[in-house]
Amino acid sequence: MAAPMNTVGKTPAERLPVYSTSFQKKTRSKLISIPGTRPSVQNGQLLVSTGVTSLDYLLGGGLAVGTVLLIEEDRYDSYSRMILKYFLAEGVVCRHELFVATAQDTPDDILQELPAPILDDIAVPKPVEHSRLTGELQESLDAMKIAWRYQNLPKVQSALASSSRFGHYYDVSKTMEVEIRQATKCHLFYLPDHVTPPSTAHRVESYSALLRSLQEVIHREGFDLAAPMFSQSKSRNILRVGLHSLGSVLWGDDLCCHDKPRHSHALTTFLYGLRALLRSSLSVAVVTIPSHLIQDRALMGSITRLCDNAIALESFKGSERETNPLYKDYHGLLYVRQVPHLNCLASQLPDHKDLAFKLKRKQFSIERLHLPPDLSETVSRVSRGDLAGVASACGSKNLDF
Repeated sequence: MAAPMNTVGKTPAERLPVYSTSFQKKTRSKLISIPGTRPSVQNGQLLVSTGVTSLDYLLGGGLAVGTVLLIEEDRYDSYSRMILKYFLAEGVVCRHELFVATAQDTPDDILQELPAPILDDIAVPKPVEHSRLTGELQESLDAMKIAWRYQNLPKVQSALASSSRFGHYYDVSKTMEVEIRQATKCHLFYLPDHVTPPSTAHRVESYSALLRSLQEVIHREGFDLAAPMFSQSKSRNILRVGLHSLGSVLWGDDLCCHDKPRHSHALTTFLYGLRALLRSSLSVAVVTIPSHLIQDRALMGSITRLCDNAIALESFKGSERETNPLYKDYHGLLYVRQVPHLNCLASQLPDHKDLAFKLKRKQFSIERLHLPPDLSETVSRVSRGDLAGVASACGSKNLDF
Protein backbone atom coordinates (compact mmCIF):
# COMPACT_ATOMS: atom_id res chain seq x y z
CA MET A 1 0.00 0.00 0.00
CA ALA A 2 1.41 3.34 -1.03
CA ALA A 3 2.25 5.84 1.65
CA PRO A 4 0.26 9.06 1.86
CA MET A 5 1.67 11.87 -0.22
CA ASN A 6 2.14 14.15 2.79
CA THR A 7 4.59 11.68 4.41
CA VAL A 8 6.78 11.04 1.36
CA GLY A 9 10.38 12.12 1.87
CA LYS A 10 10.07 12.57 5.66
CA THR A 11 12.12 10.81 8.33
CA PRO A 12 10.36 8.32 10.68
CA ALA A 13 10.51 10.86 13.52
CA GLU A 14 8.83 13.46 11.35
CA ARG A 15 6.09 11.04 10.34
CA LEU A 16 4.87 10.53 13.94
CA PRO A 17 1.56 12.25 14.62
CA VAL A 18 1.65 15.25 16.97
CA TYR A 19 -0.97 15.36 19.72
CA SER A 20 -1.70 18.51 21.73
CA THR A 21 -2.08 18.10 25.50
CA SER A 22 -3.32 20.24 28.36
CA PHE A 23 -0.72 18.87 30.76
CA GLN A 24 1.43 21.54 32.38
CA LYS A 25 4.39 20.99 34.62
CA LYS A 26 3.58 21.92 38.18
CA THR A 27 5.84 24.65 39.50
CA ARG A 28 6.40 25.47 43.13
CA SER A 29 4.46 28.57 44.14
CA LYS A 30 6.56 31.48 45.26
CA LEU A 31 6.34 32.15 49.00
CA ILE A 32 5.32 35.59 50.18
CA SER A 33 8.38 37.48 51.39
CA ILE A 34 7.57 40.06 54.04
CA PRO A 35 10.05 41.38 56.62
CA GLY A 36 9.50 39.86 60.04
CA THR A 37 7.73 36.73 58.74
CA ARG A 38 8.66 33.15 57.90
CA PRO A 39 6.77 30.04 56.70
CA SER A 40 5.89 27.37 59.22
CA VAL A 41 7.90 24.15 58.90
CA GLN A 42 4.77 22.20 59.89
CA ASN A 43 2.08 23.48 57.54
CA GLY A 44 3.62 26.22 55.40
CA GLN A 45 1.51 28.94 57.02
CA LEU A 46 3.07 32.42 57.15
CA LEU A 47 4.11 33.21 60.74
CA VAL A 48 4.95 36.34 62.71
CA SER A 49 6.62 36.54 66.09
CA THR A 50 4.75 37.51 69.27
CA GLY A 51 7.89 39.28 70.51
CA VAL A 52 8.36 36.59 73.20
CA THR A 53 10.52 33.79 71.80
CA SER A 54 9.39 31.25 74.39
CA LEU A 55 5.75 31.96 73.55
CA ASP A 56 6.51 31.54 69.84
CA TYR A 57 7.81 28.06 70.60
CA LEU A 58 4.66 27.12 72.51
CA LEU A 59 2.46 28.27 69.62
CA GLY A 60 4.30 26.14 67.07
CA GLY A 61 6.84 28.69 65.86
CA GLY A 62 4.81 31.91 66.01
CA LEU A 63 1.41 33.40 65.22
CA ALA A 64 -0.05 32.45 61.85
CA VAL A 65 -1.13 35.39 59.71
CA GLY A 66 -4.93 35.58 59.59
CA THR A 67 -5.45 34.15 63.09
CA VAL A 68 -6.46 35.44 66.54
CA LEU A 69 -4.56 34.90 69.79
CA LEU A 70 -6.72 35.12 72.92
CA ILE A 71 -5.00 36.01 76.20
CA GLU A 72 -7.02 35.46 79.39
CA GLU A 73 -5.83 38.30 81.59
CA ASP A 74 -4.33 37.89 85.04
CA ARG A 75 -6.22 39.58 87.87
CA TYR A 76 -4.26 42.82 87.77
CA ASP A 77 -3.78 42.87 83.97
CA SER A 78 -0.03 43.27 84.45
CA TYR A 79 1.47 40.39 82.49
CA SER A 80 -1.24 40.11 79.82
CA ARG A 81 -0.73 43.79 79.06
CA MET A 82 3.01 43.16 78.89
CA ILE A 83 2.61 40.38 76.28
CA LEU A 84 0.41 42.74 74.24
CA LYS A 85 3.16 45.38 74.37
CA TYR A 86 5.74 42.79 73.28
CA PHE A 87 3.51 41.93 70.31
CA LEU A 88 3.20 45.59 69.29
CA ALA A 89 6.90 46.31 69.86
CA GLU A 90 7.82 43.44 67.54
CA GLY A 91 5.59 45.03 64.92
CA VAL A 92 7.42 48.35 65.26
CA VAL A 93 10.85 46.73 64.84
CA CYS A 94 9.63 44.67 61.85
CA ARG A 95 8.06 47.79 60.27
CA HIS A 96 4.58 46.29 60.36
CA GLU A 97 1.55 48.57 60.70
CA LEU A 98 -0.35 48.63 64.00
CA PHE A 99 -4.02 48.86 64.94
CA VAL A 100 -4.54 49.42 68.67
CA ALA A 101 -7.99 49.58 70.32
CA THR A 102 -8.66 50.43 73.97
CA ALA A 103 -11.55 51.58 76.16
CA GLN A 104 -9.84 52.84 79.34
CA ASP A 105 -6.29 53.99 78.66
CA THR A 106 -5.75 55.69 75.34
CA PRO A 107 -3.88 53.70 72.68
CA ASP A 108 -1.05 56.26 72.94
CA ASP A 109 -0.57 55.28 76.58
CA ILE A 110 0.12 51.68 75.55
CA LEU A 111 2.40 52.70 72.69
CA GLN A 112 4.47 54.92 75.00
CA GLU A 113 5.10 51.90 77.25
CA LEU A 114 6.53 49.64 74.52
CA PRO A 115 9.79 47.98 75.63
CA ALA A 116 13.03 49.05 74.01
CA PRO A 117 14.63 46.61 71.51
CA ILE A 118 18.03 45.20 72.41
CA LEU A 119 20.47 45.89 69.58
CA ASP A 120 23.67 44.62 71.21
CA ASP A 121 25.24 41.83 69.16
CA ILE A 122 28.40 41.71 71.27
CA ALA A 123 28.48 40.76 74.93
CA VAL A 124 29.67 43.53 77.24
CA PRO A 125 31.49 42.88 80.55
CA LYS A 126 29.55 43.26 83.79
CA PRO A 127 29.30 46.72 85.42
CA VAL A 128 31.69 45.59 88.17
CA GLU A 129 34.37 45.01 85.56
CA HIS A 130 33.69 48.36 83.88
CA SER A 131 34.84 50.31 86.92
CA ARG A 132 38.30 48.78 86.67
CA LEU A 133 38.90 49.72 83.06
CA THR A 134 40.80 52.74 81.85
CA GLY A 135 39.02 55.61 80.17
CA GLU A 136 40.28 54.74 76.69
CA LEU A 137 39.20 51.09 76.93
CA GLN A 138 35.87 52.17 78.41
CA GLU A 139 35.12 54.29 75.34
CA SER A 140 35.99 51.42 73.01
CA LEU A 141 33.63 49.07 74.87
CA ASP A 142 30.84 51.63 74.70
CA ALA A 143 31.29 51.74 70.95
CA MET A 144 31.03 47.94 70.82
CA LYS A 145 27.61 47.90 72.49
CA ILE A 146 25.95 48.42 69.12
CA ALA A 147 26.93 46.11 66.28
CA TRP A 148 29.46 47.52 63.84
CA ARG A 149 26.99 47.55 60.98
CA TYR A 150 24.60 49.76 63.01
CA GLN A 151 27.19 52.16 64.39
CA ASN A 152 27.08 54.81 61.66
CA LEU A 153 23.33 54.61 61.06
CA PRO A 154 20.75 57.00 62.50
CA LYS A 155 18.84 55.82 65.57
CA VAL A 156 15.72 54.76 63.67
CA GLN A 157 17.62 52.97 60.92
CA SER A 158 19.79 51.09 63.40
CA ALA A 159 16.70 49.79 65.17
CA LEU A 160 15.08 48.66 61.94
CA ALA A 161 18.20 47.36 60.19
CA SER A 162 17.61 43.83 61.43
CA SER A 163 13.87 43.81 60.75
CA SER A 164 14.24 40.83 58.41
CA ARG A 165 15.05 38.67 61.44
CA PHE A 166 12.27 36.61 63.00
CA GLY A 167 11.88 37.56 66.63
CA HIS A 168 13.83 40.11 68.65
CA TYR A 169 14.70 40.71 72.28
CA TYR A 170 13.49 43.61 74.38
CA ASP A 171 14.46 45.37 77.60
CA VAL A 172 11.33 45.91 79.71
CA SER A 173 13.25 48.23 82.04
CA LYS A 174 13.43 50.81 79.23
CA THR A 175 10.84 52.24 76.86
CA MET A 176 11.20 52.46 73.12
CA GLU A 177 12.65 55.65 71.66
CA VAL A 178 10.08 58.07 70.28
CA GLU A 179 11.87 58.27 66.91
CA ILE A 180 11.68 54.51 66.48
CA ARG A 181 8.02 54.35 67.46
CA GLN A 182 7.01 57.21 65.18
CA ALA A 183 8.58 55.50 62.18
CA THR A 184 5.72 52.97 62.25
CA LYS A 185 2.25 53.74 60.94
CA CYS A 186 -0.29 53.27 63.73
CA HIS A 187 -4.09 53.26 63.54
CA LEU A 188 -5.71 54.08 66.88
CA PHE A 189 -9.21 53.30 68.17
CA TYR A 190 -10.27 54.88 71.46
CA LEU A 191 -13.83 53.87 72.34
CA PRO A 192 -15.01 57.19 73.89
CA ASP A 193 -14.15 58.94 70.60
CA HIS A 194 -16.41 56.63 68.55
CA VAL A 195 -19.37 55.78 70.80
CA THR A 196 -21.66 57.96 72.89
CA PRO A 197 -21.82 57.47 76.69
CA PRO A 198 -23.09 54.07 77.90
CA SER A 199 -26.65 53.23 76.98
CA THR A 200 -28.73 50.19 76.14
CA ALA A 201 -27.36 50.09 72.60
CA HIS A 202 -23.82 50.87 73.72
CA ARG A 203 -22.95 47.22 74.33
CA VAL A 204 -23.60 46.27 70.72
CA GLU A 205 -22.53 49.57 69.15
CA SER A 206 -19.05 49.51 70.71
CA TYR A 207 -18.08 46.25 69.00
CA SER A 208 -19.79 47.25 65.74
CA ALA A 209 -17.84 50.52 65.64
CA LEU A 210 -14.60 48.65 66.36
CA LEU A 211 -15.21 46.11 63.59
CA ARG A 212 -16.13 48.85 61.09
CA SER A 213 -13.00 50.82 61.92
CA LEU A 214 -10.76 47.76 61.52
CA GLN A 215 -12.44 46.77 58.27
CA GLU A 216 -11.95 50.29 56.90
CA VAL A 217 -8.23 50.22 57.72
CA ILE A 218 -7.76 46.79 56.12
CA HIS A 219 -9.48 47.87 52.88
CA ARG A 220 -7.97 51.36 52.72
CA GLU A 221 -4.38 50.34 53.44
CA GLY A 222 -4.41 47.37 51.05
CA PHE A 223 -4.25 44.46 53.51
CA ASP A 224 -7.32 42.79 51.99
CA LEU A 225 -6.16 39.95 49.73
CA ALA A 226 -9.53 39.75 47.98
CA ALA A 227 -9.66 43.41 46.96
CA PRO A 228 -8.86 44.26 43.28
CA MET A 229 -6.52 47.05 44.38
CA PHE A 230 -4.22 44.49 45.98
CA SER A 231 -1.66 44.07 43.18
CA GLN A 232 1.59 42.24 42.96
CA SER A 233 3.47 45.50 42.36
CA LYS A 234 2.39 46.90 45.73
CA SER A 235 4.80 46.07 48.53
CA ARG A 236 3.12 43.78 51.01
CA ASN A 237 3.07 44.29 54.73
CA ILE A 238 1.45 42.91 57.89
CA LEU A 239 -1.18 44.62 60.05
CA ARG A 240 -0.85 43.78 63.76
CA VAL A 241 -4.11 44.23 65.66
CA GLY A 242 -4.06 44.69 69.44
CA LEU A 243 -7.43 44.73 71.23
CA HIS A 244 -7.18 45.36 74.95
CA SER A 245 -9.59 44.02 77.62
CA LEU A 246 -12.60 43.17 75.46
CA GLY A 247 -15.65 41.99 77.40
CA SER A 248 -15.01 44.34 80.31
CA VAL A 249 -17.47 46.91 81.63
CA LEU A 250 -15.41 49.63 79.97
CA TRP A 251 -16.56 48.33 76.59
CA GLY A 252 -20.17 48.57 77.80
CA ASP A 253 -20.41 44.80 78.13
CA ASP A 254 -22.28 43.04 80.92
CA LEU A 255 -20.40 39.73 80.74
CA CYS A 256 -18.56 40.52 83.98
CA CYS A 257 -21.60 41.81 85.85
CA HIS A 258 -24.19 39.04 85.72
CA ASP A 259 -24.37 35.25 85.82
CA LYS A 260 -26.62 35.32 82.77
CA PRO A 261 -25.75 38.46 80.76
CA ARG A 262 -28.44 39.77 78.45
CA HIS A 263 -25.99 40.76 75.74
CA SER A 264 -23.80 37.68 75.76
CA HIS A 265 -24.00 37.49 71.96
CA ALA A 266 -22.31 40.87 71.41
CA LEU A 267 -18.72 39.71 71.97
CA THR A 268 -19.14 36.34 70.27
CA THR A 269 -20.69 38.01 67.21
CA PHE A 270 -17.74 40.40 67.09
CA LEU A 271 -15.25 37.52 67.26
CA TYR A 272 -17.06 35.79 64.37
CA GLY A 273 -16.66 38.92 62.27
CA LEU A 274 -13.08 39.50 63.38
CA ARG A 275 -11.91 36.04 62.43
CA ALA A 276 -13.68 36.21 59.06
CA LEU A 277 -12.04 39.57 58.38
CA LEU A 278 -8.56 38.35 59.27
CA ARG A 279 -8.83 35.16 57.22
CA SER A 280 -8.84 37.13 53.96
CA SER A 281 -6.19 39.69 54.87
CA LEU A 282 -2.55 40.01 55.86
CA SER A 283 -3.46 40.68 59.47
CA VAL A 284 -2.96 39.02 62.84
CA ALA A 285 -4.67 39.92 66.14
CA VAL A 286 -4.02 39.61 69.87
CA VAL A 287 -7.10 39.99 72.09
CA THR A 288 -7.04 40.20 75.89
CA ILE A 289 -10.16 39.35 77.93
CA PRO A 290 -10.66 39.46 81.74
CA SER A 291 -11.87 35.86 81.91
CA HIS A 292 -11.66 35.73 85.71
CA LEU A 293 -14.58 38.18 85.84
CA ILE A 294 -16.78 36.20 83.45
CA GLN A 295 -18.93 33.90 85.58
CA ASP A 296 -20.57 31.98 82.74
CA ARG A 297 -17.95 29.33 81.98
CA ALA A 298 -19.92 27.95 79.03
CA LEU A 299 -19.81 31.41 77.43
CA MET A 300 -16.09 31.63 78.09
CA GLY A 301 -15.67 28.28 76.34
CA SER A 302 -17.50 29.63 73.30
CA ILE A 303 -15.24 32.70 73.27
CA THR A 304 -12.16 30.46 73.37
CA ARG A 305 -13.38 28.32 70.48
CA LEU A 306 -13.95 31.41 68.36
CA CYS A 307 -10.22 32.18 68.56
CA ASP A 308 -7.40 30.19 67.00
CA ASN A 309 -4.86 30.34 69.84
CA ALA A 310 -5.75 30.74 73.51
CA ILE A 311 -3.54 31.06 76.59
CA ALA A 312 -4.40 31.96 80.19
CA LEU A 313 -2.24 33.73 82.76
CA GLU A 314 -2.54 33.17 86.51
CA SER A 315 -0.49 35.64 88.52
CA PHE A 316 0.80 34.82 92.00
CA LYS A 317 0.41 38.46 93.04
CA GLY A 318 -1.91 38.72 96.03
CA SER A 319 -2.30 34.94 96.41
CA GLU A 320 -0.85 32.37 98.80
CA ARG A 321 1.45 31.06 96.10
CA GLU A 322 3.36 34.35 96.17
CA THR A 323 5.01 33.28 99.44
CA ASN A 324 5.12 29.56 98.67
CA PRO A 325 8.79 28.44 98.40
CA LEU A 326 7.87 26.08 95.54
CA TYR A 327 7.10 29.09 93.33
CA LYS A 328 9.77 31.48 94.56
CA ASP A 329 11.44 31.66 91.13
CA TYR A 330 8.23 32.46 89.22
CA HIS A 331 5.57 35.13 89.03
CA GLY A 332 2.68 33.04 87.73
CA LEU A 333 1.41 30.06 85.75
CA LEU A 334 0.60 29.87 82.04
CA TYR A 335 -1.99 27.52 80.54
CA VAL A 336 -2.27 26.72 76.83
CA ARG A 337 -6.01 26.49 76.25
CA GLN A 338 -6.04 26.02 72.50
CA VAL A 339 -3.68 25.80 69.53
CA PRO A 340 -4.78 26.20 65.90
CA HIS A 341 -5.50 23.44 63.38
CA LEU A 342 -4.22 25.06 60.18
CA ASN A 343 -3.67 22.99 57.02
CA CYS A 344 -3.29 19.86 59.13
CA LEU A 345 -5.38 17.23 60.90
CA ALA A 346 -3.52 17.38 64.21
CA SER A 347 -2.01 20.46 65.82
CA GLN A 348 1.40 20.67 67.43
CA LEU A 349 0.88 20.61 71.20
CA PRO A 350 3.55 21.87 73.62
CA ASP A 351 5.78 19.21 75.19
CA HIS A 352 4.90 20.21 78.75
CA LYS A 353 1.71 21.49 80.34
CA ASP A 354 3.21 22.63 83.63
CA LEU A 355 4.38 26.07 82.46
CA ALA A 356 5.24 29.18 84.42
CA PHE A 357 6.34 32.71 83.58
CA LYS A 358 8.65 35.11 85.32
CA LEU A 359 9.68 38.69 84.85
CA LYS A 360 13.39 39.24 85.20
CA ARG A 361 14.96 42.65 85.51
CA LYS A 362 14.93 43.16 81.76
CA GLN A 363 13.06 40.27 80.18
CA PHE A 364 9.78 38.34 80.34
CA SER A 365 10.14 34.60 79.80
CA ILE A 366 8.08 31.40 79.90
CA GLU A 367 9.65 28.23 81.30
CA ARG A 368 8.75 24.74 82.39
CA LEU A 369 7.72 24.69 86.02
CA HIS A 370 10.28 22.74 88.06
CA LEU A 371 8.53 21.01 90.97
CA PRO A 372 9.31 18.02 93.19
CA PRO A 373 8.52 14.68 91.45
CA ASP A 374 5.45 13.91 93.60
CA LEU A 375 3.89 17.31 93.05
CA SER A 376 4.80 17.36 89.36
CA GLU A 377 3.02 14.05 88.83
CA THR A 378 -0.09 15.40 90.57
CA VAL A 379 -0.08 18.52 88.38
CA SER A 380 0.13 16.30 85.31
CA ARG A 381 -2.87 14.31 86.50
CA VAL A 382 -4.85 17.52 87.00
CA SER A 383 -4.09 18.58 83.42
CA ARG A 384 -5.26 15.16 82.17
CA GLY A 385 -8.44 15.29 84.25
CA ASP A 386 -7.50 12.22 86.31
CA LEU A 387 -9.36 13.30 89.43
CA ALA A 388 -9.26 9.84 91.00
CA GLY A 389 -5.49 9.78 90.68
CA VAL A 390 -5.28 13.27 92.18
CA ALA A 391 -7.35 12.22 95.20
CA SER A 392 -5.20 9.13 95.68
CA ALA A 393 -2.02 11.17 95.47
CA CYS A 394 -3.29 13.77 97.90
CA GLY A 395 -4.35 11.04 100.35
CA SER A 396 -1.06 9.18 100.23
CA LYS A 397 1.36 12.10 99.96
CA ASN A 398 -0.58 14.67 102.01
CA LEU A 399 -0.28 17.29 99.30
CA ASP A 400 -2.12 20.59 99.76
CA PHE A 401 -3.61 22.57 96.87
